[in-house]
Order: sequence, then structure tokens, then C-alpha cells
Amino acid sequence: MSDKSTKKTNAARQLDRFGISYELIPYEVDENDLGAAHIAAQLGQPIERLFKTLVLRGDRTGLFVCVIPGAEEVDLKKAAKATGNKKVEMIHVKELLPLTGYIRGGCSPIGMKKPLPTWFHQSVMDYDTVYCSAGQRGLQFRLAPADLVAAARGTLCDLIA
Repeated sequence: MSDKSTKKTNAARQLDRFGISYELIPYEVDENDLGAAHIAAQLGQPIERLFKTLVLRGDRTGLFVCVIPGAEEVDLKKAAKATGNKKVEMIHVKELLPLTGYIRGGCSPIGMKKPLPTWFHQSVMDYDTVYCSAGQRGLQFRLAPADLVAAARGTLCDLIA
């Protein structure tokens, strides 16, 4: 096994503190393709089971997180409505590391520098296990969706078109 599979990330340590069962799954990183489709192919899993973490800023509430299926795009109007904002936008990629402690392609909804309000697309509950970033490129969690949502103190809603 790769060294990455045994190295604990902040997100993994947080799941350990919560007593949540998970598996760390390493995959080969392609710096030219950090997209969910590439990761799903590396894992041999349907992209619907892979959830990506997006950080947005609302005009009323400030920063928040949306976790959506890998092949989808967040619907900004639905995200605004769910979070009590009139307008929301994705943060700039340059802001990601200073705000969350994570880089693009390795952002987990768990273990951020400061916990942010988190919303999950409701389809996360359609599966027995799901995948999401474990907090670094090349490493995914596989865990029960209810555990993922609980660890992130998330709320379920419709976030995609």
C-alpha cells in the first residue's frame, strides 16, 4: 500500500475523534485533471457516488460549503435559497487554502481550519457508502453517508439543477 493510505489527514483525525468508521482510498493524481470523473475512474466507482466539496460565499451569511455529486454543478440560486442568502458565488481558488487549509482537488467537508456551515445534496443518502476527499490530493474517504453528513454537521437539500 502507498504511504498516503496510512498517513492521517486532519479530516481523518476528526473522524477518529468522532468514532466514525471509514476507509482511506489512495488514487493516482493527475495534476492536469483534478476533476471528479478522473477520480471516479481511478477508484473504479460510478461518479454519482463521488461527492465534491465546494466553498461559496453568501452576501448575508458569508462562507459556507456545498457537497454535491461529482458530475454535477451547484445551482447558485438553490444554494442561495437553502442558505438564506440573496446572492452566492464560488470563492476564488486562491482563497481556498487560507480559508480552509485545503487545496483545490483535496478539499474535504471535514477538518477545515474553521468549521463552516455545510449543505449536502440530498442524493448523498441514496448510497450505502460514498466517497469524498480525505483532505489531500490522491486520497479519498469511503464511508456511510449518514456518518459523513453527521461529521460535517451538514444539512440535506437540493443543490443542483
